[in-house]
Amino acid sequence: MQRPSWAPDEVDIDRPSAARVYDHYLGGLHNFAVDRAMAARAVADWPELPRIMQANRAFLRRAVRHLVAQGIDQFLDIGSGIPTVGNVHEVAQAADPDAHVVYVDIDPVAVAHSRAILADDPRTGVVQADFTDVSAILDDPVTRSLLDLSRPVGVLVVALLHFVGDERRPAEVLGRYREAMAPGSFLVVSHASADGAPDRADEHQSLYRRTATPMTMRSRDEVAALLHGFTLEEPGIVFLPEWRPDDPAAAPAHPERFTGYAAVGRRD
Repeated sequence: MQRPSWAPDEVDIDRPSAARVYDHYLGGLHNFAVDRAMAARAVADWPELPRIMQANRAFLRRAVRHLVAQGIDQFLDIGSGIPTVGNVHEVAQAADPDAHVVYVDIDPVAVAHSRAILADDPRTGVVQADFTDVSAILDDPVTRSLLDLSRPVGVLVVALLHFVGDERRPAEVLGRYREAMAPGSFLVVSHASADGAPDRADEHQSLYRRTATPMTMRSRDEVAALLHGFTLEEPGIVFLPEWRPDDPAAAPAHPERFTGYAAVGRRD
C-alpha cells in the first residue's frame, strides 16, 4: 500500500500493530489496511471485541475522573497508544484545567500523532520509550519538565501489561515505578484475561503473535500479584464494566464477557 503522509518512514505498514488495531476498534483513523484486516479476523472469532475495547476506554475515563477527585493533577500514561477521543488530558483537564499529562509509547506512529496533536498544549508532553525502561521514562526531560514526582501522581498502565510477557518481569518493573511514586499516588491498571472466555483466549493470543506485541492474558490472581504493594481502591479487581460504573443500573448482565480486569491502587 502507499504510505500515508502522516506515517513516519520508520513505521512498518505491512505488519499489524496492536496500537493501530486498538485505534481501529475505537473508531480512530490512524491505522492501515493490515491492521483493519487483523481486527476483522479477530472480530469474526470474537464479535464482542470492539465493545471490550470501548469498555476499557470508558474505564480509563472513569479512573481519571476518580483520581482528579482525589486531588491528583499530574498523570503519566504509559502505553498511551494513538490519540483518540477521550484521552487522559481531555478528561483530566475538563475537571482540572491545570492538570499535566505525559504520554509514553514505544510505537512511533502513536508518538508522532501524539506530538502533532498536543503541540499547542504546554501542559502535555510525549515520550517515546518502553514501559520496562523505567529510568528512560522518569528521567526524560519532558517528564521532568511537566511532572513533579515528589508529589502524588497518577500512573496509568491501561491495556498495556498483557503485552509485557512474564520474561520481562512486569511485577518487578511496576515495583520500580512504585518506589518512584510519592505517597498518595495511584496506579491505574486494566488487563486482558481469559477468565471470562477461556474458549476464545488461545486463538486470540495466537492472532497477536503475528504482531510485534504478542499478548499474555493473565488470571485475576496473576493481576493481583502485579499490584503487590498498592492498596486497592473499592471495588478492587473487577471486570471492566464493574469498576465504579457511571450508572450502576445500566451495568451489563454478564460483565465477565468483557474478559478484562480493572483496578486502581493507592501508593501509601
